[in-house]
Amino acid sequence: MRVLAILQARMSSSRLPNKVLLPLLGEPMLARQIERLRRAKAIDRLIVATSAAPTDDPIAEQCAALGVACYRGSLDDVLDRFEQAARPHAPQHVVRLTADCPLADPQLIDELIAHHLATGADYTTNANPPSFPDGLDAEVMRYAVLHIAWREARLKSEREHVTLYIASQPKRFFIETFCSETDLSALRWTVDEADDLELVQRIYAALYPRNPAFTTQDVLRLLDEQPALRTLNTSHRRNEGLEKSLAQEKSV
Repeated sequence: MRVLAILQARMSSSRLPNKVLLPLLGEPMLARQIERLRRAKAIDRLIVATSAAPTDDPIAEQCAALGVACYRGSLDDVLDRFEQAARPHAPQHVVRLTADCPLADPQLIDELIAHHLATGADYTTNANPPSFPDGLDAEVMRYAVLHIAWREARLKSEREHVTLYIASQPKRFFIETFCSETDLSALRWTVDEADDLELVQRIYAALYPRNPAFTTQDVLRLLDEQPALRTLNTSHRRNEGLEKSLAQEKSV
C-alpha cells in the first residue's frame, strides 16, 4: 500500500468531552469528517485509531456502522497506537489526521500528499508554520521514519504527540512545509471548545444542505457574508494541548 491515512479519535477530551461524537447536522461529528475524508483521491485506505479503553467503545461502534476499519491501542502512548495501527498495512507513507476537524479539506490533503511524494520528503506538514485555518492541519510521513520515531522517542510529549520527535530534528530528517498562498492561520475551524462546535454547526447548517461536498472556498465565502462568524471562537490559542505537554515536562 502506498498511502494510508490514520484518523486519531478519542472520547476523553478534557475541554469538550465526547466531542468526536457530538451531533453535527444530525450525524456524529466523526461521521461528518469521515464523509469528507473519503473524497480524498490520494488516500488508498483510511482507518481510525482509538484507544482500547472502554470509554472509546462508542468510537469503535460508530466505525463499524460506517464501515471504517478501527484499530484500538494505547490511550496515553499515542505514538505507539499510531505506529501499531499502520504496521499491518505495510504502507510506504502515512497521513496523520485528527478527529476534531470536521471541515477537513480532501483537495488540500491530496495536494499535501502530492507535494510530499514529489519532493521525496521524510515528513511534510501544512501546519508548521501555520498558514491554513486551524482545523485543516494534516501531516504526511514515510512509514520508515514513523517507525524510527516509535522506536527511539522517549519523552512523554513525544509519545503523546505523534510527529513531535520527527519535527524536532530537521537536520536528521528531510522536512517539507506546504503553505497556503494566503495566510489564513487566524481562522479557527477545529473543535476543542463549545464555541468551536457552534461555529462548525452553523457552517454546516448554511452549506451542507445545498452541497454536501462544500469546499474551503465555500466556507471562506460564507465568512465574508457573515463576518461575525470569523471571530466567534478566535479567543482560543492554537496547539494548546502541545503547549501544555511541553510545559509539564519543563516543570519536572
